[in-house]
Amino acid sequence: MTRSNGLVGLDLDDAHPSGWRFAATPPSHAFSPERSLRRVLDAESAGFHFATFSDPLPVGGADERGRLDAVQRAAHAAPLTRTIALVPQVEATSTEPFHVSTQLASLDYVSYGRAGWLVVVDGSAPRHAAVGRGPLSADEAFAEGADAIEVIRRLWDTWEDNAEIRDGATGRYLDASRVHYAEFRGRSFSIKGPSIIPRPPQGQLPVFAPYGQVPPAEADVLLTTAPAWDLLLAEAALVREENPEHVVVAELDLVLDARGQTGGERLAALDATSSWESPHALFAGGAAELADYLGELLRVADGVRLHPAVLDVDLPELAQLVLPELRRRGLLAPTVPDTSLRYRLGLRRPPSRYAAGPLPVYPAPTADSTI
Repeated sequence: MTRSNGLVGLDLDDAHPSGWRFAATPPSHAFSPERSLRRVLDAESAGFHFATFSDPLPVGGADERGRLDAVQRAAHAAPLTRTIALVPQVEATSTEPFHVSTQLASLDYVSYGRAGWLVVVDGSAPRHAAVGRGPLSADEAFAEGADAIEVIRRLWDTWEDNAEIRDGATGRYLDASRVHYAEFRGRSFSIKGPSIIPRPPQGQLPVFAPYGQVPPAEADVLLTTAPAWDLLLAEAALVREENPEHVVVAELDLVLDARGQTGGERLAALDATSSWESPHALFAGGAAELADYLGELLRVADGVRLHPAVLDVDLPELAQLVLPELRRRGLLAPTVPDTSLRYRLGLRRPPSRYAAGPLPVYPAPTADSTI
């Protein structure tokens, strides 16, 4: 795998549970599609390489974090962006794999190859009660998550790249001999296939997964976390050493100095309304110090995903002070319009596992392409 300079991603939801109380928009606009789109466009303008969209299960309470569907938010922004990759979170054990495969493949089409999948595995009782299932043990969730990823990857491959003929003269749309059945039987479900839409532009969307939630072989990008800064550095270096064929991205929560307050003061104000329980290392301080921290982290990891406590407050600081400094130091990969996420990550485009012969060579999809 050919690695590029550092990649920086941004989660587009307030990381702190009471972040909505300090947002620039009133709570009545929390579910506004325009607000979600503006956040994506601001992240792209700042120079972030990818954006993630959380999709937590509502559990109730004063700081309920209900949100619009992650895939729909990404799809809404996809045709209006050109450089930033869009990576929605979709839980692997409480959603139908067939529907997930078609949703994400469609997102890859409307983004012209800039889509990814942030897979999480959650066997908890609230998550599965929402879909009429009982809870899963850690081992059961691990195994079922691996099955879900495997079958979704198979479904993306069921159409060979040259299955579509589109021959108006003969009235033939596809070559049925190049459309295959997935024929998957897992531990808790089975799928025959094939997919109902052609193979995604990237062939296989890059799969992002928290390290340890699924077998590393099932993911392309391993997300690493630790509760403290020094432990995060060590963990990222270790995961990268043990998984040289994977892209390793470190997770970091942050609260920056902003609006006349230090990061520590802002964090205290946030914590005064609700506690913040997060597995990620937390940075609270100034932009210059964060740039130094990220520079150190990007020397042991391929990238970092930032989780701002309050996006409306922290994103301007990142855009104006932190990313320009990292770019000045030569630590960031360039942002290039109309390039696929797989290319950006240094991953080759794989052939369909069902293809019998050599594949035709196609140009990379662009914003002006006819899909």
